[in-house]
Amino acid sequence: MDKYIKLFKRHYNSISVISLFLVTALLILYILPREGKFRYEFQRGRPWMHETLIAPFNFPIYKSESELNAERDSVLADLKQYYQYDSLVFDSVNSLFHNYLGSRWLTFIVTHYEISEDQYNQFMEENQDIFLLMNRFTSFSAGLLDELYGRGIIQPGEVTDRVISKGEPIVIVRNNIGDITSPETFFSQKSAYEFITSNINEWIWSELSEKPLYLVDFFRSLEYSEFVVPNLYHDEAMTERVRQSLLNDISLARGMVQSGERIVSKGDLITGDVFQILESLKREYETRLRGANLNLILLGQFILVFSLVILIYLFLYHFRREILNDSRKTLFILFLLFLMVFVSIMIIRFGIVSFYIVPFAIVPIIIRTFYDERLALFVHTIILLLVGFFAPNSFEFVFLNFIVGIVAIFSLSNLYRRSKLFLTAVIIVLSYSLLYFGIAIIQERNIASIDSINFAWFGGNGLLVLMTYPLLYIFEKTFGFVSDSTLMELSDTNQPLLRKLAEEAPGTFQHSMQVANLAEAAIYEIGGNSLLVRTGALYHDIGKMSNPLYFIENQHTGYNPHNSLEFEESGQVIISHVIRGVELAKKNNLPEQIIDFIRTHHGTTRVQYFYRSYLQKYPDREADIEKYTYPGPKPYSRETAVLMMADSVEAASRSLKETTLETIDELVESIINNQLHDEQFSNSDITFRDITKIKEVYKNKLRNIYHGRIEYPK
Repeated sequence: MDKYIKLFKRHYNSISVISLFLVTALLILYILPREGKFRYEFQRGRPWMHETLIAPFNFPIYKSESELNAERDSVLADLKQYYQYDSLVFDSVNSLFHNYLGSRWLTFIVTHYEISEDQYNQFMEENQDIFLLMNRFTSFSAGLLDELYGRGIIQPGEVTDRVISKGEPIVIVRNNIGDITSPETFFSQKSAYEFITSNINEWIWSELSEKPLYLVDFFRSLEYSEFVVPNLYHDEAMTERVRQSLLNDISLARGMVQSGERIVSKGDLITGDVFQILESLKREYETRLRGANLNLILLGQFILVFSLVILIYLFLYHFRREILNDSRKTLFILFLLFLMVFVSIMIIRFGIVSFYIVPFAIVPIIIRTFYDERLALFVHTIILLLVGFFAPNSFEFVFLNFIVGIVAIFSLSNLYRRSKLFLTAVIIVLSYSLLYFGIAIIQERNIASIDSINFAWFGGNGLLVLMTYPLLYIFEKTFGFVSDSTLMELSDTNQPLLRKLAEEAPGTFQHSMQVANLAEAAIYEIGGNSLLVRTGALYHDIGKMSNPLYFIENQHTGYNPHNSLEFEESGQVIISHVIRGVELAKKNNLPEQIIDFIRTHHGTTRVQYFYRSYLQKYPDREADIEKYTYPGPKPYSRETAVLMMADSVEAASRSLKETTLETIDELVESIINNQLHDEQFSNSDITFRDITKIKEVYKNKLRNIYHGRIEYPK
């Protein structure tokens, strides 16, 4: 048992990485739609490149989406809104109005004629003209209300406003019987109130022209607005049922193809009608496969998915093995793969938005930011091939997104400039639009037939690409990456840690600036992340802040504290700046990639000055070489190797008594050759050709730094 536990521990990382690939493949396989694929590829406007196709079974010719949309629009244009008529509203309003009128009339008679309420009935009997006038008004107003509520007062709202503004007829449902009614027939609340007041005013002028003014004032003072209440209520549920019924009545097909009927011959041009028949056959064929041979479909998908996932593993194994050695980095690549496949399947399954809006270019942009162009393009290609299994118009999908992915990678040289991502998004939209236009005019052969809404979806795709910035921040914090934007922030010399270095160890700060310039120029020449190496160079010696006076670049008074120490103690003080630098970097939450520069900038070299001084002073003693050796590790990337060379060369150049072309060349050659001899670059992906270029860069830079100057006259 112990044997297996030790074996598991020894190969833990490999087992975890392989498990991640296996789980990713199984998850993708699980969410893939279980449907077969039509065996033929075809495009509108292109010749049929396969053998003559005979209909294998009877199938309907389905209408195209544009035809169905046109029919739906036509049907919905004639759709009328349904309103329920509430007969109880009139009874309620009529009763309230008569009670209101009687109460106001009683108060008016009692007040004006100065009688008591008990004398009201007797007064009305004695004044028949006033009694008859009131009866005539009561009958007239009752007739108005009856006509008003008989025609209907429509409920206000957004739908009603549209109906009235456009003059659309509605269907009024009375006792479950619908009646189409024009807008001139029913009332809105406003028109109902105007109808009552205008008719009342006409009645007043005709009936009260010779009556006393106080009677006219009474009838004009009556409030009618509170008796204008809607009795036509919008029936949204019934309207929706009718709408669905009309849509369901639309036929999805426009004819049939009989089994054995020739559909297209080899070399025939795929015109619009033939294209629609082929699309219908494809749809029917895949529908029939969906319910049968599921095990075989699953087997085929298993082979294809695992093949592509294994390709990613092999690519990383041969070209980016450091990713496989870190399970978090591996998880990041596989997460992006699964995420894009999952989003694509959801978009296709629910069909709420167009498939063109899915921003596949985000993946190569993100991978390009954290890694390199080659890995970004490879992963992007694998994603497109996976999604191509189930994407509509597979060739068009892969072609569009493959080209756009390449354009996105090439256009994004430095993401730390905010305008760069916006420009990349614009280029992506233009690339999509141009490529789609080219494919569409080949297929349609008519610009007017191109579906222009797709250009709007491409615009939405470009907007989603701008989400890269927040996604980069999330991935940085989740997976421990460092982006160009973060490096730009860290390389600002106003950062607290760099300000502290400049104040407490100014000589070291100036040394770090010079090293940053040298390393940046070298990495630019041989290829690599120049922003990363510059930032790492600025922080590589922050450990010297613990004891700045023990380092010669910070000694300005002539006092050297090493004079009071033994050589071994001095060596340990010098070596400790690496360990303290790592501790200080972690305390200040510097990214691990920057801390790597602090760990590796001396590799496993020796503190040569104190080591040789010990040998010279004690030639008979054997020195403990471990006490003069840096703990390492050795540089394990191009960037850290370049920094190690730049650090040593810059520090040694300050000790030159004579700075001529020959002394500079000899210095650079000897220092870097000694590092090669000590195998300090054995773990770095750097070649002898790269080292030769680096030497030339450092020589030229140092010559420019120590160039001769004319002597000014006194």
